[in-house]
Amino acid sequence: MEIMPKYILYCRKSTDEKDKQVLSIEAQITELREFAIREKLEIVATFQESRTAKTPGRPIFKEILKKIESGEADAILSWHPDRLARNSVDGGYLIYLLDTGKLLDLKFPSFWFDNTPQGKFMLNLAFGQSKYYVDNLSENVKRGLRQKIRNGVWPSQAPYGYVNDKNTRGIKLDPEKSKIVKKAFEIFAKEKVSFTDVSLLLAKGGITKRSGKPVGVSQVHKMLTNQFYIGIMSYNHEYFEGNHDQFISRKLFNAVKKKLELKGTSKFKAHDFAFSGLMRCGECGATITAETHTKHYKNGTNQTFTYYRCTKKLKPCSQPYLEETKLKDQLIGLVSSAALPKRWGKDWLNWLERDKLIEQQSVRESLANLKLEMQTIVGKLNLLLDSYLDGTIDPQTYKQKKNELFTEKQSLEDKIAKTEGGGSHWLEPMAEFIHCALQAQKIARPNTAGEELRSFAKNIGSNYFLKDRQLQIEYKKPFASLRAAALARASVPAHLENSL
Repeated sequence: MEIMPKYILYCRKSTDEKDKQVLSIEAQITELREFAIREKLEIVATFQESRTAKTPGRPIFKEILKKIESGEADAILSWHPDRLARNSVDGGYLIYLLDTGKLLDLKFPSFWFDNTPQGKFMLNLAFGQSKYYVDNLSENVKRGLRQKIRNGVWPSQAPYGYVNDKNTRGIKLDPEKSKIVKKAFEIFAKEKVSFTDVSLLLAKGGITKRSGKPVGVSQVHKMLTNQFYIGIMSYNHEYFEGNHDQFISRKLFNAVKKKLELKGTSKFKAHDFAFSGLMRCGECGATITAETHTKHYKNGTNQTFTYYRCTKKLKPCSQPYLEETKLKDQLIGLVSSAALPKRWGKDWLNWLERDKLIEQQSVRESLANLKLEMQTIVGKLNLLLDSYLDGTIDPQTYKQKKNELFTEKQSLEDKIAKTEGGGSHWLEPMAEFIHCALQAQKIARPNTAGEELRSFAKNIGSNYFLKDRQLQIEYKKPFASLRAAALARASVPAHLENSL
């Protein structure tokens, strides 16, 4: 009596499969069951899978192979050999099972197979053809992507602030979300915020994960360091110039880059008191905190006072408290001593204007030299491409040399942009310093709000310490010079000082 094979019905259609001729899983099941009835095949199990067969490792297919090896089944019914395998490992293993006798038969409504040397040869050709189709399709896709990137078109998922355009198969600016991304860059560059703060800002603007939750800090870091926003696309470790619209300037991008290079990013905290968090204890190094005390008088009135004291969290400390009004008076004195006399300010601004004219001439000369260097780099890139197309150099060397020249080109573009935008790096900061120093006289007044005084004090100095009820400061370099000049003027008799 002939033993009837026990068939496993297997259907597969990958979710990324574009072939319209491949039947849906439901259609495959219907066709295969009708085929089984016509051919009088015994079906012991039915499996379906929505996974690609390009690579080994399909979980359902593995389960089928285990059933074949254990003897629970000894034949497979599927629509076509390419449903079983599109890679050499799975295809080779099926033929091995046929050779060892564990797999007795394979049936396909759309392909003839007989368990004979000729049948296995034809099956092997079918598996090979399926693999060739996958490999060729993959290579065509890669070739198309490479050409898109060479044309300056981003071929993948659009970064935050952009959206994939189905019509052009490229990307385009998202009018609303690009504003949110730009705001995130600006806030990160100018304020003390963490990656989490940026993530929450993006979420408020509708930029989230698919689940609706805020994006992770790693994605925020990736966004802030993505050169795509300044027109540079990195694809397969190679740089390309993009033709997409850019909404982040190089100046802003470089400001964020510089901020990221600093050690850590601390979250900004609001201060309940005007001067809390500004200074540390000069004896033990702990932070200075503030607290209020209300004094009640016999006549029924009361008055609230604010005091600053050491938190004493590091070690025992003997430092006394200091009333806020006295602390403010000391801050006013420190700010006043770093002020620039008005008669000096006018002369300094005139000198600065003269230097600006000299600098403009220097800028024109520098730009001419930089643009000559740029022409040289572009020429080298063109020669390198010609050598690659002629087969003179191999792809790896081409990519390496191209990236080196591309980096040089970007560096030159940064220098050109910086030179065009600002000329000498010291003119603008110097002008800001002069105006700030002139402003100090206005700030150093009793009626100035505490927050305004605190903000200005941070501009002129750092490392504030409070010891023995005396505030000490380390002036920033330009203001330290003004402080020294103020001390010198204070030691000069009034009739001589007026003649200086």
